[in-house]
Amino acid sequence: MDERMEGARRSRCRRHHQGPPPSRPEHVGLYNPKALLVVKSASSGETATKLNLMAQGRSGMHEIYCVKRNFLLETLEEELPRGTIRYSSKIVSIEEDGNIKLVHLADGSIIRTKVLIGCDGVNSIVAKWLGLKKPSFSGRSATRGLAEFPNGHGFQPEFLQLFGEGFRAGLLPCSEQSLYWFFTWTPSADEKEVEENTSKMREYVLKKLKHAKVPDEVIQVIEVSEMSDVVSSPLRYRSPVSLLYGNITKENVCVAGDAFHPMTPDLGQGGCSALEDSVVLARCLGEAIRGEDKGGKKGEYERIKDGLKKYAENRRWRGIQLIVTAYVIGFIQQSDNAFIGFLREKILSGIMAKTLMKMGDYDCGKL
Repeated sequence: MDERMEGARRSRCRRHHQGPPPSRPEHVGLYNPKALLVVKSASSGETATKLNLMAQGRSGMHEIYCVKRNFLLETLEEELPRGTIRYSSKIVSIEEDGNIKLVHLADGSIIRTKVLIGCDGVNSIVAKWLGLKKPSFSGRSATRGLAEFPNGHGFQPEFLQLFGEGFRAGLLPCSEQSLYWFFTWTPSADEKEVEENTSKMREYVLKKLKHAKVPDEVIQVIEVSEMSDVVSSPLRYRSPVSLLYGNITKENVCVAGDAFHPMTPDLGQGGCSALEDSVVLARCLGEAIRGEDKGGKKGEYERIKDGLKKYAENRRWRGIQLIVTAYVIGFIQQSDNAFIGFLREKILSGIMAKTLMKMGDYDCGKL
């Protein structure tokens, strides 16, 4: 999702599901017995698949949330001591001083770290230090937007997905007053400049949707979106081969989130997988720092190294699965190839919808 939204099938980081978690009034989960995942063909206009979002999964009841990112960040920040988070602190370089890593920031300050966890996004300096290759461009781009309805939008608790005609699009409620929408496509050489102009981008999206068999209410949502709430960007992902053989950790340094496993947004698992990383990493580091190494004779630095290795072993395959699955689903849903389109509408739409649910039905254990 973009910098404003974290839309997601929520994976579970606990053993037992206890019902809907508390939420801010500004956003709501599709935690409703009638909540549906509805997949429609933009070529025929017909509904290809409907799935109950509240179906029972391996780890509990399925659920889906669309959360404004600033609310998520504020919620996480409230759990930390004041001053813990430093904003606008871009990393310039990393230097070693014995077992300590010195993190040089753009403002000239230096942070001494006993453990360095790189959560610095898709262009991660920490990932570069570890030797991971740069994320690859998928050849696709995404536009996202938020439409506000002060008096309520009136949409049902549904996650609508549209595929075909060379694009993939979707719409889901973020709250009773706001709707999140997205549109992915493969830009031609002439269309690349469209991304740099939000006005042209929205007109491009509307043109594509109006030429397809898309419900009028979806088009109306995009038409009322404020320009400041529309953003476009190319989609990148880390090569699964890079994750398979590359260093996720080295000494007392590791990566998490987009710095670890950037992926295309076709599963809605970017934010969720980052939270999974944090739970597993906190558990592994906690055990290491407390000296739980079957004897406690190792020094703290060695225990930290072992804890990070354990984290990497736990998360490596999950990251690869998410990257590959998201890429394949996005490719199939967006393809304008006639043969793939036939298979998609007749066979694959249901399989892909169930895969979307399955990939979010994941238990990363207790903190």
